[in-house]
Amino acid sequence: MQGLIEQVEAMDPRVLTGRVTSVNGLMIAAQGPKSGFVLGARAWLDTPGGRSPCEVVGFRGETAILMPFAPMDGVGPGAELRLEPQLATVRPSTAWLGRVIDSFGRPLDGQGPLREGARAYLVKGQPPCAHQRARLGERLDLGVRALNAFVPMRRGQRLGIFAGSGVGKSVLMSMLARGSDADVIVIGLVGERGREAREFVEDVLGPEGRRRAVVITETSDAPALARRQAAQLTMTVAEYFRDQGKDVLCLMDSVTRVALAQREIGLAAGEPPTTRGYTPSVFAELPRLLERAGPGPQRSDGGKQGSITGLFTVLVDGDDHNEPVADAVRGILDGHVVMDRAIAERGRFPAIDVLRSISRTAPEVYGDGEADIVRSARAALSDYADMEELIRLGAYARGSNPATDRAIALNDPLQRFLGQGKDEAASIAETFAALSGILGGDGGKS
Repeated sequence: MQGLIEQVEAMDPRVLTGRVTSVNGLMIAAQGPKSGFVLGARAWLDTPGGRSPCEVVGFRGETAILMPFAPMDGVGPGAELRLEPQLATVRPSTAWLGRVIDSFGRPLDGQGPLREGARAYLVKGQPPCAHQRARLGERLDLGVRALNAFVPMRRGQRLGIFAGSGVGKSVLMSMLARGSDADVIVIGLVGERGREAREFVEDVLGPEGRRRAVVITETSDAPALARRQAAQLTMTVAEYFRDQGKDVLCLMDSVTRVALAQREIGLAAGEPPTTRGYTPSVFAELPRLLERAGPGPQRSDGGKQGSITGLFTVLVDGDDHNEPVADAVRGILDGHVVMDRAIAERGRFPAIDVLRSISRTAPEVYGDGEADIVRSARAALSDYADMEELIRLGAYARGSNPATDRAIALNDPLQRFLGQGKDEAASIAETFAALSGILGGDGGKS
């Protein structure tokens, strides 16, 4: 009821309208009252199919430049625009758990309307002030052995998952959604294939994962504005649950498609293309989006401190892990997980290359003896990788190097340890017990 009261009080009795003056590609030029055109504000365009939402993305002199959220078929000069001079907001609530929604917060799962909460959140929210945020929390159990051991995370940390297409990112996300001990999971599927979006919710995520999850999705055929807004709304919903004192795991697939959407918007608005065709606004938008994850502002009321632990997938172009988006995201986040196509082709899933993956908080979270165990395992994997070609060719003679002999003996058990079924979950304690058993008595000495 309070939310409805606030919405009624916020209503502006004025009706501001404008008119379309031209349409050029994806952009609409319009004129109207200056108070109605604000950068980032919404407008509703009259089309033969009904009113279609647009967003003000720039200005050229006295003319406002808008971009639509839907096709513009049938729009001509003089078409009327109804203006909303305030920035877009949404009212999340706990009733959204278990639901699938679009970038406007509208239900897609056929389970009836969504109940709105009392507080309005800006869809394009801002990260909390760095010096007013709480510190990272305790260690988070991710349920995946390779991550718990080699890429540990603290609550509120942000991690990137870097992989090419078809290497198993979506399956790894489903394992994290079902196996982690976070209170709430918020999943953003940005630019996914329509088939994959439904399969992820119904088959990959499953009823168990869906019960404590909110899924925000816009498929690859959606306009660029809708795809970008899906990412923004994902962070907004995560912020709502964080403010309720919940530990939120935010999974976004993928940041690359958000960057592509922003590039499309920037090019249409007239920005110059720079590195590999990406516009400057892409590299300004990425930190604004990713910095919204993390611990919330420090609470002074004694309530439970919430956090957003972020896992963001990056679809590397042509398996090039140094392409512009991957390079920019890697510099923003607190660590990265590299998934390797060669490992996937050998049939080991999740195809995580632990030697190229790193968590910047790892030294702070390992318990007694755990760092030594991980260091020993890394040494064995590294020694094997250095000599792998000679071993496969049969050119290495056993006894030539004790470290290499040890690496050969441990390689198969370590590879089995790193492999994990998508329905299998492993706690931190189980992970280190298994790894210690593989390494035997020399876990902290080699």
